[in-house]
Amino acid sequence: MWTKTLILLFVVFQIGLAQTALPHGLTAKEKQLMPTYQPPVVEEAYQTPPPNPVRTMAEWEELSGLMITWADYYHILKEIVRYAQEECRIYIVCSDSNQVKAYLMQNNIPINNIKFLIEDFNSIWCRDYGPFSIYEQGTDSLFFTDWIYNRPRPDDDVLPAALADAYNVPLYQMTEPPYDLVATGGNFMTDGLGTGFSSKLILEENSDKTEAEIDDIMNQFMGIDRYIKFETLPYDDIHHIDMHMKLLDEETILVGQYPEGVADGPQIEANLQYLLDNYQTCYGRDYQVVRIPMPPDKYGKYPDEGGAYRTYTNGVFVNKTVIIPTYEEKYDTTAFRIYREALPGYRIVGIPCDDIINLDGAIHCITHELGA
Repeated sequence: MWTKTLILLFVVFQIGLAQTALPHGLTAKEKQLMPTYQPPVVEEAYQTPPPNPVRTMAEWEELSGLMITWADYYHILKEIVRYAQEECRIYIVCSDSNQVKAYLMQNNIPINNIKFLIEDFNSIWCRDYGPFSIYEQGTDSLFFTDWIYNRPRPDDDVLPAALADAYNVPLYQMTEPPYDLVATGGNFMTDGLGTGFSSKLILEENSDKTEAEIDDIMNQFMGIDRYIKFETLPYDDIHHIDMHMKLLDEETILVGQYPEGVADGPQIEANLQYLLDNYQTCYGRDYQVVRIPMPPDKYGKYPDEGGAYRTYTNGVFVNKTVIIPTYEEKYDTTAFRIYREALPGYRIVGIPCDDIINLDGAIHCITHELGA
């Protein structure tokens, strides 16, 4: 008995040492590498647009799988697995499936609805490098699409090919001229019916292209015919819109709210007003806005005071379950109430994220939905 316990503890300890966490943003070394970074070539992928019109899946649509990468923060990943596998199959990218299985079983988490993909990887942030699910108009045939990851992390950059192989679906990549596009999944969301949202980071990272050229690539590969872009925020170092907003359906937007005049509050409000003044939903109606507090960190500080970028918008839909980040009960209670009122019929569950939020990411940043 003691021998088995010691072996299991050793395995868990080794998992904890397996990887050193890369931040959500660029390291100092990566900043030097990025200007000359050449993305790896995936021979099996198509480098031209799909032959027929497509649309990109919205996050609340039915999904058959959820991707995570077993790189670090295992105590958070295991809880994602616990909740999400009740709704769909979990695709875990890892270096050793036996170690992951041992860790999950030690934490009383079933492993019957999991597929392990033994692949090289660089980081946990699969929202940014995972594949997007697109459907062919008229047939609903599922494809995956992918762009150049805006980090010089080549192992992460090719993981969409492994997912496409696991799903046995074609992969269309925006990686070769004239369709090469640098982007990141945390800075993109869609209503599933042709409208896309990003911060203007997408323009900065593709400065060799005009905005019209970027829009055309997004249209051809992802069916985005209306691409709305917001000003970047001064205190969000990574400029990903999922850190302060979330589409709940085609007409409802969850928006993070700071106290008046605090941190990124003024720019968030200006961006929201720009949207409401200039656009309507895909159904020709005004967008409905649901506000949710952006809480201070455990020291009572906001990002403009050096505090962590705590956010509740960084959650993920997994069919009828929504997993959100949590921090402190005195703030979490309000967040749960707002989500439950906005999404009746959904199960809303939370996972503590105070340690990972210091790296500018939470639940949405470390998951990626896969279409049905």
